[in-house]
Amino acid sequence: MIVTAQLLPFPDTLQFIFDTGSSGISLDSSTALYLGLKPIPSGYAIRGVGGIRKVPFLTGRSMRIGGIRVDSLDFHVNDYSVLTSVYGIRIDGIIGYSLLSRYVVCIDNEEMQMDWFAPGSVGYPKRGYTMKLTMDKLPSHPAEVQDLGTDKPNFLVDLGAGLNVLFSSRYVKSSGVLDGSRKRWIKSGEGVGGRIEMELTTLRQFRIGPYRFRKVPINIFNDDYNVTNYPEWAGLIGNDILRRFQVVVNYPQQEMHLTPNRFLGDAFDYSYSGVELYLVGNKIRVGYLAPGSPAAAAGLLEGDEVIAVNKSFNGVLNDYKIQLQKAGERVRIIYRRDEKIGELEFRVLRIR
Repeated sequence: MIVTAQLLPFPDTLQFIFDTGSSGISLDSSTALYLGLKPIPSGYAIRGVGGIRKVPFLTGRSMRIGGIRVDSLDFHVNDYSVLTSVYGIRIDGIIGYSLLSRYVVCIDNEEMQMDWFAPGSVGYPKRGYTMKLTMDKLPSHPAEVQDLGTDKPNFLVDLGAGLNVLFSSRYVKSSGVLDGSRKRWIKSGEGVGGRIEMELTTLRQFRIGPYRFRKVPINIFNDDYNVTNYPEWAGLIGNDILRRFQVVVNYPQQEMHLTPNRFLGDAFDYSYSGVELYLVGNKIRVGYLAPGSPAAAAGLLEGDEVIAVNKSFNGVLNDYKIQLQKAGERVRIIYRRDEKIGELEFRVLRIR
């Protein structure tokens, strides 16, 4: 979920990830360099799935989002080049709690737009569910997990995470609620701090308030830096579930409201190829390849430039990724390696 904004007094339009999983607001280090800004060193450190980093700050800055001007913002500065590669568009920063705590934000996932309002009395739609949040800069809410057993732990509610549900492996081991005999596949995940490997499998049922989802693809990771604050949280709920609702983010009243939209009944993505494509220097490349995956077995290598996927030669990262999400179908890739053109084919697995 990308928000365009200006960092005043500069006229450039910047692109920020809207992220309820972030406790601050931040700027990419290369964007700060481009704008001629010099951050001040600090002893402050941020935690992400890939590690802990000390970050400098730009203090007392102003920002414009649409017709709103926001002053007195302290940006920490971090390297988001990996996020730019994954999204295929420039990521200039992340908007989190430091800004979101000042507004009520209504997100229309059908029209892909947001409305920002000053805090005050909010009339939620009659349909839907009001999530009463536990807030300590990051919002959390209980959800029902049902697989081998049933549990109702707390989860971080993370609109910035591009997945359904992410579990900490410590929760999985201690709760015993997930079926350990179910097959798991290796994949990668990217976030603050870098890239990590995760396991991909399915969950029999997941429920938020009155909304029940069955056969949900989930990810499990070793939370070495305790970003899920275990045992406070079991993991996080991501935007692949939350996009199925119209969302009101109301931090001043410590609430989120969910109203089902036309995406509520969309099928989940059960595809598995084992390859992650990145946009690197205006070229689409294999950025990650899971050992033993269909793509690896077919002979693809990390660093290969992907010229075409199936009949798509348009060089658009998202289009190529969509071609790799056709579970059960064969996919053909044309690639360049050491200035030589090659072609290979494999079948995308269905994890369900």
